[in-house]
Amino acid sequence: SSLERLGLRGKITIIGIAKRLEEIYFPGDPYPLYLDKRSETLKIIQQARDEAHRFSLSHHRNRRSKGAYSSELDGIKGIGPETIKSLMRTFKSVKNIKTASMDELIDCVGQQKANLLKRQLKS
Repeated sequence: SSLERLGLRGKITIIGIAKRLEEIYFPGDPYPLYLDKRSETLKIIQQARDEAHRFSLSHHRNRRSKGAYSSELDGIKGIGPETIKSLMRTFKSVKNIKTASMDELIDCVGQQKANLLKRQLKS
């Protein structure tokens, strides 16, 4: 397991919490532990679960949204990560960058990069 590879087996307690019935599971034990629904311990475990879920969803959404535009913009020589961030902050999507006027692009990234973008992103 991952914990064994990291040398952490037996040093960290791992649990799982089933959402609907709030059952607590331990690895290798098929029987869940039930805590009182008003228990402070259960509330802390629920908060940890909810935060881990929020973090993973946020990370997944960020990766997915980056993938939606990175392939088109990353391939343009002379357009780096900071320029891409600036473009996405301003235009929100590659489609909007493609339809932006030359003046709008120049305001965002300057004349030279605007020319590069217009040449490379022709539909």
